[in-house]
Amino acid sequence: MNVGERIRQLRTERNLTQPQLAEAIGIEQSYLSKLENDKSVPSADIFQAILKGFAMDTATFLAGIDERIVHRELRQIPEVANLIHSGVTERIHSIRKWLFGSAAACVVGLSLVMAGYRGLLISNQQYTYFSPGVVMPDEPSDIFANYANLLQRRSWAREITDAERIKLEMEFATKRLRADFLLSDTYRGQEFGVMIDGGRRSYVLREVTDYPRVENRYLTLLGLLLTFGGMFGFVVEARMRSVKIIRG
Repeated sequence: MNVGERIRQLRTERNLTQPQLAEAIGIEQSYLSKLENDKSVPSADIFQAILKGFAMDTATFLAGIDERIVHRELRQIPEVANLIHSGVTERIHSIRKWLFGSAAACVVGLSLVMAGYRGLLISNQQYTYFSPGVVMPDEPSDIFANYANLLQRRSWAREITDAERIKLEMEFATKRLRADFLLSDTYRGQEFGVMIDGGRRSYVLREVTDYPRVENRYLTLLGLLLTFGGMFGFVVEARMRSVKIIRG
């Protein structure tokens, strides 16, 4: 819709004749006819008179007019120029929000992809720890590894006989050896202890295996979605910038 069509539309909606509107605006009917037929462009004073005659503001009047026509025919009017400038500022602000939001989505998305792929947040490795049994409070922590050597030294020292040594070894093996395996998603060192009733268990790292976690797949998928969403945002931002903006 052009300027003349907008004036005619508003006049018709208010059931005004050309003479009645021309009188309200304070112009000749012939001049109003030229305006409605787009044979003349309103000056700043006439534009103000038209707005006053219709009792509306600049934005409401321009709402039904093609934007290109507003820029081409009415931008020399101060009120229209200010409205165009505010629109440009708002559009630039919107473009910046798209740009920052898209950049943030790409950064977060790529970070999640890397974290999911390499297991930075949720480990893709599983650690197997082994404990041969419970160490009593008055025993050394390496009792299970060195018990046989301890008995052998006592045998050499003639503190016990070979038969007693073998019997003690069999009793230790049947009564004290209670192997336990602990699986952990986090590295807890080469060895660590856990206090339990009656003593403590010493766990030693036995094996490290790759264990792909489904959570990391979800992280990777989420990261890809955010990354592609950010890239789409850049495309939208470029389209928004490609729209021709004419400053007043």
